[in-house]
Amino acid sequence: MTDKLTGAAARQHVADSIRHALRSGDLVPGQRLVENDLAAAYGATRGAVREALQDLAAEEILEIVPRRGARVRTVSVEEAVQITECRSALEQLCAGKAATLATDDQRAELTRIGADMRQAVADGAWEAYSALNQRLHELVIEASGQEVARRTLGRLNGPMVRYQFRLALRPGRPARSLPQHLAIIEAVVGRDPEAAGRAAAAHLDDVIEQLRSSAAPSPA
Repeated sequence: MTDKLTGAAARQHVADSIRHALRSGDLVPGQRLVENDLAAAYGATRGAVREALQDLAAEEILEIVPRRGARVRTVSVEEAVQITECRSALEQLCAGKAATLATDDQRAELTRIGADMRQAVADGAWEAYSALNQRLHELVIEASGQEVARRTLGRLNGPMVRYQFRLALRPGRPARSLPQHLAIIEAVVGRDPEAAGRAAAAHLDDVIEQLRSSAAPSPA
């Protein structure tokens, strides 16, 4: 019998696996999570699973229902919009600071990400594009040196993982967001903090527009 993962590493493994399942659509809002099933699926002890569920509940990705266990939290469109409005303010700040503070290596990586994003759109490689999108945002925040913003954005992004996945796979979405991302990259690499802030704002404004349109009734 294979020993099960325990401790902090197991706790992190389970939490990361649940986040990935949400992004990939394997878990859906409202779905109940059973500790025994998760322990078997992820090769971890029930104690590690329980701690991971508590961590994800603290991030508001899950909710713990008394005597019924954990389930994936449902995020309304309006809550998603409000989260994105908060993200926008912080990402504008980070983009502006990154334009001033990014290292040469970070600017070079941003340039590579931009080239890879162009190729992913040309190839129709949507999962690759989504991963590059995530890395772009992470790198801009990292380059900003704004640790409080990084932690706050981490908490804000938790409940949004499912929405971010759905938006990324909407028909035409990568081609629409590509020039927005390239504008952020160009401004940061070009050391233009005002342009970087404007580009980040424009991108998040478009995300909000897409979220609102997802709630609009379909035409008859």
